[in-house]
Amino acid sequence: MAAQINGFDANARRLSTQILLQKIYTALEQGETEFEVLSSGHHNIGGPLWTEDGTPLKFRVKNPGQRVGSFGLNGTDIVVDGSAPADAGWLNAGATLTILGDSGDTTAHCAASGKIYVAGQVGTRSGSLMKHDPAFDAPELWVLKKTGSFSFEFMGGGIGVICGVDCENEESILGDRGCAGMVGGTLYIRGPVTGLSNDVWLMELDEADHQFLRQGLPEFLERIERQDLTDTLTDMRQWKKIVAKTYEERNAKERISLNEFRLGKWVEGGIFGDIVDDDYNHVAGLVNAGDDRLKVPHWMEKRYAAPCQSSCPSFIPTQDRLKLLREGKEKEAMELVLRYSPFPASVCGQVCPNLCMDACSRRFLDSPVSMKQLGALSVGTPAPECEPDTGKKIAVIGGGPGGLSAAWQLRLKGHDVTVYEADERLGGKLYQAIPTERLPEKILQGEIDRMLSSGIKAQTGTKVDAALFDEIRQNNDAVVIATGAHNPVVIPFPGHERMVKGLDFLKQINAGQKPSIGKKVVVIGAGNAGMDVVLGAYAMGAEKVIAIDVQRPAAYQKEIDHVKSLGGEIRWPVFTDHISEQGLHTKDGELIEADDVIISIGERPDLSYVPSEWLTDRGMMDVNSCWQVHGQDNIFAIGDTTRPGLLTNAIGHGHEAADYCSDWLNGLEVVERKKLEVIPQHRLSKELFRPRNRGRLNITDGREETTRCISCGTCRDCSMCLEACPEAAIRRIEGPNGTFEYVSDDHVCIGCGICAGLCPCGIWTMEQVV
Repeated sequence: MAAQINGFDANARRLSTQILLQKIYTALEQGETEFEVLSSGHHNIGGPLWTEDGTPLKFRVKNPGQRVGSFGLNGTDIVVDGSAPADAGWLNAGATLTILGDSGDTTAHCAASGKIYVAGQVGTRSGSLMKHDPAFDAPELWVLKKTGSFSFEFMGGGIGVICGVDCENEESILGDRGCAGMVGGTLYIRGPVTGLSNDVWLMELDEADHQFLRQGLPEFLERIERQDLTDTLTDMRQWKKIVAKTYEERNAKERISLNEFRLGKWVEGGIFGDIVDDDYNHVAGLVNAGDDRLKVPHWMEKRYAAPCQSSCPSFIPTQDRLKLLREGKEKEAMELVLRYSPFPASVCGQVCPNLCMDACSRRFLDSPVSMKQLGALSVGTPAPECEPDTGKKIAVIGGGPGGLSAAWQLRLKGHDVTVYEADERLGGKLYQAIPTERLPEKILQGEIDRMLSSGIKAQTGTKVDAALFDEIRQNNDAVVIATGAHNPVVIPFPGHERMVKGLDFLKQINAGQKPSIGKKVVVIGAGNAGMDVVLGAYAMGAEKVIAIDVQRPAAYQKEIDHVKSLGGEIRWPVFTDHISEQGLHTKDGELIEADDVIISIGERPDLSYVPSEWLTDRGMMDVNSCWQVHGQDNIFAIGDTTRPGLLTNAIGHGHEAADYCSDWLNGLEVVERKKLEVIPQHRLSKELFRPRNRGRLNITDGREETTRCISCGTCRDCSMCLEACPEAAIRRIEGPNGTFEYVSDDHVCIGCGICAGLCPCGIWTMEQVV
């Protein structure tokens, strides 16, 4: 029994095309192969669809919209009860489409295979741009009555059959200017024809034509339920055929050759002689290879950065990680990520706002690639092998995410690294300020232990002052300053001494001290840190927490949603006037009652241990674009000591500073490394990737994302370009250690651009020849 697909809801309201098609896709996934579709002008019914085991698909459709059967594939049979609007069978790729009525404009437009049967007439430009790939059966368009004007325009291949039934009094069954620009294919007609293009011949049928029509007409008439016309239409005396003239026949009129024109008319010294550089002898043909091409293809692997990689402050190449996982190289994939960030499980997998997901190209299809699940795969991964010892000593001041990132990268490069941390534990704000419900301590400690296992030395409980800093400078080849920002900003409202500092409050909680807090709490500041403070207040027993801000909250939406789920309230814009025993008083005269007021509007670094001339007028480290302190080539400063940022920004800074520091230690010129340009979305062929149902998209294991990743800017080695090149100009060349590249032979390539047009990852680029 066929699956019933209704284009209306229970209240008889029309569903959108998207919803109706999704109902078809769902039924297909459930194993249905026959469908009865009650449509109401819904587009694109019938293709491109297929079954995994090759079972044919059957559709019976009422009241379809445009493009019924478009992109239809071999094995799909579509019957339209009644007429169809424009673009029926557009780009048909093998389906059989039967329309039991008239069909609109551009029926069978660009058809490449399959058969289209029409029980009435078709509209303007029907059959235009039909073509035939010799690897597949030629497309066919069978019409019982007539066509509109411009029919079979620019036809390049295939077969058209126009029966002319009930059209004896028409001036032309092909309308006006039929077959204009036709260069291939065959058109069989029965009835009057006038106004044909000069590009074609009107000819008598031969025996092969008779045989084709006698075999095809019975099936056509049975399909459209008009077997009564069999005797009438099989009278071959009424038929003629139209074929395209050859190139030579179309150009048989008397004229001088192009070479004669160039040498005899466009001569040096003529009207264009001063601006044209020409040898006046070489003439490029219609299709050219080598230097005569207008555009040249280039396989540009890694020319562009993927959107996820470009938006990640640590520049993690997730597309490369998923490629390795796709190849079964899980160990290599995990090590790859560790060479960009030492915190893939803690930060990427737990607390990062995942800017990469906001930029992911996959979001235009269904949902972004799940970075948190990918980060979680790194739990328990051992440290990669370090390079041989260089004998260089580097001190890193600050054991937070930025400092540990720099120390990790420097150690992997073979340097002797010591981290100085004022706290008794490494981790900085990762363990001091982030609630353990967001970042489990076991995961964080596991990643810190992995760093220490690489040979990084740590001196915890060591606060660096000016004297110790001078000693550190003297005993090390380079220094990285990464002490972060731990001095909370406090605005001097009247009564500000009553306020609790947000960072201090979070540090007490994470240290297990359980600071006392009232039942009603107001938090000044609605950024991500402010949301952490709200969570901390609820954890310490608060019953009602209100976060206020002078502007739209800067916290990420998921953090805001979490706070609201606990009963928290967020208000803005609210301007504080003063603090009293009753709570917070706004400049509008409102009293927001509170037992405690906590301020969390940011922190500033304590850089009292460095010379004052190293600081900007705002008290931050003064560095160049390579994180070097101005005037001190072997001193680098990163993270919140230079400007406020996210945890992931500090990790990225640490990675970059380690690269620049290592260059300096190796005697190389320290030059800023520009990030690659992000790949434009229009370069990606996203239509080659099938969307997944968002309602069923529940990724629990990052390995599942290997098939969803579009691999932007990185070759998937799918070989589509090699197989699709019409001139076989592309070759795949194997390199050492499993590397490869695709190259195009200039002597064979005609610059058609097919490789660039179908590359799913945007690797092939067509360069204009100057």
